Amino acid sequence: MPHVIVVQHVAPEGPGAIADALADRGIETRPVRIDQGQAVPSALDGAAGLVVMGGPMGVYEADRYPHLRDELRLIEAALHAGVPIIGVCLGSQLLAAALGARVYPAPQKEIGWYEVRLREAAHTDRLWQGVAQTFTPLHWHGDVFDLPAGAVALASSALTEHQAFRYGDNAYGLLYHLEMGRRQIAAMVETFRDEVVGAGVAPETILADTAACQPRAKEVGAVVFERWAAAVIDGVTSAEE
Repeated sequence: MPHVIVVQHVAPEGPGAIADALADRGIETRPVRIDQGQAVPSALDGAAGLVVMGGPMGVYEADRYPHLRDELRLIEAALHAGVPIIGVCLGSQLLAAALGARVYPAPQKEIGWYEVRLREAAHTDRLWQGVAQTFTPLHWHGDVFDLPAGAVALASSALTEHQAFRYGDNAYGLLYHLEMGRRQIAAMVETFRDEVVGAGVAPETILADTAACQPRAKEVGAVVFERWAAAVIDGVTSAEE
C-alpha cells in the first residue's frame, strides 16, 4: 500500500479531509507527531507524498524549534524526488522557505473566515480548475511569504497577496485551511483562545461563522484533496512502469 508522510505540529491541526481523500484512494497516512516528540524522518523512505500541517511556530524560529530545519530538509528531499507535496498554513510557509522565499510576520494576523479569490492560473491548474472563483476558508496565520521564484500564484485574499501557490507540477502551498472539520475548528479555538482574543477576534464569532462557512469549504476541500490524492496515485503508477 502506498503511503504519505504527514508532519503534524499540534494536536488540533491534523490532516482531516486530506487524510480522508488519501484513504479513499487506498493511500496510508503515516503521521509524524512533532507535538508528541517524534523525530522528522531523515529521508522519504519510499513515501509517495508529503503533507506538512500547520502550527504556531514561525519558519524563522529554527533555533527555538530545531525540528523546523529537519522539516525543510525533508521538503527539499521531496522536491528533489518529485513526489507530490502539500503544505498547509505553516506547511505552506516551510515549502516557500525551502524554495528560497522570504517568510515574515504580517502587519496583522488573519484569523477567522475570510474570502479567497482564485488567480487566473488556477483556472487551468490540476487541483483548482473548475472550483468557484471565490470561496471562504478558515484562516489562522500571523506570517506570510513572498512567492517563490518559479512558483505560480493561485489565490489571494484582501489581507494577503499569496494565499496559495504551486511549484512544478504537484507541490502546493495553502496558507488557509480547507481540511478542518467542525470538531477540529472547535479544538483550535479552545487551544489558541488567547491568540484569537489577542488578534481582536471573538472566539464565539469564529464558531458561529463555522456553521455558515464550513460546509462550502468542506466541498471545495473535498475536490482539491481528491485531486491531490489522484496525483499521488499517478506518481506511484509512473514509478512502477
